[in-house]
Amino acid sequence: MENELFEKMPIQKAYMKLALPVVFSGVLALVYNMVDMFFVAKTGDTNLVAGVTLCGPVFTLLIAMGDIFGLGGASVISRLFGMKKNEDGKRLSVFCLDGCFIFGILIAILLLVFKMPILTLLGASTETFVHASSYYFWIALGSPFVILALAPTNLLRTEGHATAAMIGSVTGSIVNMILDPVFIFGLHMGAGGAAIATVIGNVCADIFYIYFICKKSQWLSMKLSGFYIHAGEVKQILSIGIPSSITNVMQSIGVMLLNNFLLPYGNDKIASFGIVSKITMIVVMIMVGFAFGGQPLYGYLYGAKLQKRMKECMKYAYQLIIGISATLSIVLSIFAPFMISIFMNDAVMIAAGTPMLRAVLLGMPFIGFVMVTTCVFQSCGKPAQALILSAGRQGIFYAILIFILHALLGYTGVIYAQAASDIFTAIVAYLLLKNTLLKELNA
Repeated sequence: MENELFEKMPIQKAYMKLALPVVFSGVLALVYNMVDMFFVAKTGDTNLVAGVTLCGPVFTLLIAMGDIFGLGGASVISRLFGMKKNEDGKRLSVFCLDGCFIFGILIAILLLVFKMPILTLLGASTETFVHASSYYFWIALGSPFVILALAPTNLLRTEGHATAAMIGSVTGSIVNMILDPVFIFGLHMGAGGAAIATVIGNVCADIFYIYFICKKSQWLSMKLSGFYIHAGEVKQILSIGIPSSITNVMQSIGVMLLNNFLLPYGNDKIASFGIVSKITMIVVMIMVGFAFGGQPLYGYLYGAKLQKRMKECMKYAYQLIIGISATLSIVLSIFAPFMISIFMNDAVMIAAGTPMLRAVLLGMPFIGFVMVTTCVFQSCGKPAQALILSAGRQGIFYAILIFILHALLGYTGVIYAQAASDIFTAIVAYLLLKNTLLKELNA
C-alpha cells in the first residue's frame, strides 16, 4: 500500500499522480466517443445518427450499473485501506468484481426481453427504429462485459494502481476505434457495427484487468475461495454505489426526456444533440478524470482522520476543475460552428447544433463544482448528500426545469434547461457541503 502517496506526498503531486492517468484514459475515451460519432455521422444518414443517439441512455445505464460496484466499492475499500484493514478491503473487492459481472448478465436478460417497449420509450420513430434496434441489440448482448470493465478502473486506484486502470481503459478504447470503420463500413453493419466494436473493446479491457488483478495486485482479488461478506458490508457498498449510479441513471432519463421534447422539432434536432453531446464530453470527461481521480485520496484521508490534508485536497480540486471547465467551455463556445462541422458539414445541422452546444456549455463550471462535491460525499460515506446531488441535476431538478422553460420559451427553453439545472444543483451542493462535511472537518 502506497502510504507515502496518500499520507506524505505534497497534495498537488499526490492528486495529479492519481488523477492524471484517469484524465488520460478519459481523454482517450473521449477521442473514441468522438471517433465513434464521426464514423456514424460519415454515413451521411441523419436517421442512423439519430438512431444511435437515441440509444445513448442505454449505454449510460450500463455505466450506472458498473458504478454501483466500482464507485461504491472504491469508497468503502479506500477507507478500509486508510484504517489499515487491508484484508477486509480485499474481501470486498471480490464481491465488487465478481458481483458486477453476474449483475451484468441479469441486466442483459432484462434489456433483451423488454427491447421493444424500451425502444419506444427512448423515442424511436418509424425512420430511426431499424438503426436504433440494431445498435440496442448488440449493446444489450454485451452488457456484462461493459459493466465488468467499469469496476476495476475505480478499484485499482484505491491501491495506487492508477496507471494500470488507465492502461485497461486505453486498450479498450483503441480496439474500439480500430474496429469502428471495419464493422460500420467494411462489413456494412451500420449502427450495429458501431455497437459490436464497443463491446469487443470492453472485452479486451476486461481481459487486461483480470490478468492484472490476478497476477499483479496485492490487495484486490477475484478469487471466490474463502470468500465471505457480511450484510452490513453489502449495505455499505450499495449505500454509496447506488447514489453514485443514480447520476448516470438520471442522465439516461434526462436524455430520454430531452429526446422526446426535441422530437416534435424534427429528427435533425435529435441528431444535432447527438453530436453536441459528444463535443461537450470534451469538458465532461476531463472534469470527471480530475474529480474522480482524487476519490481514493479523499476516502483514505477521511478514513485516516487527516482533516487538514483533506481540506487542502478539496480546495485544490475545486480550483483546478472549475478553472479547467470554464476555460474549455469558452474555447468550445467560440468555435462551436466549426466543431459541429467536423462531424457533419451540413448547414441545417450546424445551425441547429451551434446554439444548442453553447447553451449546454454555460453550465459546465457549475457541473465541475457539483462533481467534486459529489465525489467527496461518496468518498466519505455520505450517501444521502450524494444521492440528492445525483438525483437532482439530471433528474428531479432537470425534469422540473425543462417542463417550465419549455412552457415559457418553447424550443429555446428546452436547450437551456440543462444549464439552468446545473446552476441550481451547484447552489444545493454548496449548501449541503457547508452544513455537513465542512462542519465535521472544522470541528
